[in-house]
Amino acid sequence: MTSIAIVTGASSGLGREIVRQLEGGAFGRLDQIWTLSRQAEKTSRLVRPFALDLTDADSFDVLGDALSRTPDARVALLVNNAGFGTFGDFADMPARDNADMVRLLMLAPVELTYRALPYMAAGSRILNVASVAAFMPQSGLATYSAAKRFVLDFSRALDAELGDVDIHVTALCPKFMRTGFLDHAGAGDVAARMARLTGFEDVGRVAARGLRAAREGRALCIPSADMRVLYVATKVLPYPLALAVERELL
Repeated sequence: MTSIAIVTGASSGLGREIVRQLEGGAFGRLDQIWTLSRQAEKTSRLVRPFALDLTDADSFDVLGDALSRTPDARVALLVNNAGFGTFGDFADMPARDNADMVRLLMLAPVELTYRALPYMAAGSRILNVASVAAFMPQSGLATYSAAKRFVLDFSRALDAELGDVDIHVTALCPKFMRTGFLDHAGAGDVAARMARLTGFEDVGRVAARGLRAAREGRALCIPSADMRVLYVATKVLPYPLALAVERELL
């Protein structure tokens, strides 16, 4: 059997850190770590890099073909991490940005999960990187927060479907990290206000907690205590009030 972990968005930020921890044995023994990103980079003997654009539908066939050609392949872990976000009002954003967010944040995890599942068995795990943005709609991040909500609900439903065969799906919901995401998102002074309000999470800590939650088969992982409080609050606060408070703060 060839035990494989597949990690998307592995060239930087959280994805790169997850790969680093997998190389160090954070998920037990792996024969190969397949990294999917726009830039292929081989960082160790375990890593098999794939240079793929996951907004392109043909990329998923490349992965499927690679799995079918690997002798006795078993996907021990799939990490759907690739993504990006753009701050701004929906009407002011380029249509292509919104469409690519939907493709990368929603369609890519669905397609990759579909390709990987036939190669999974009892004990296999899926770690889907959602966000605290999934807990409620967020003005200025309309498409991003809606897409992350999809990831959260997709993960929960899939975990319920697959739990009987001991394949579990974990939704990882961190707050913002210092990974370059905010720079790419055009956050500007929004990032500074976020830092004052909630601070940033440490990427190494998020990766470690996410991988541990996946190993344990937990459906939801919210790494920081303050965001766990927020999660509970969003269950009781009416959306209009929560949105008004958020818009005032940010």
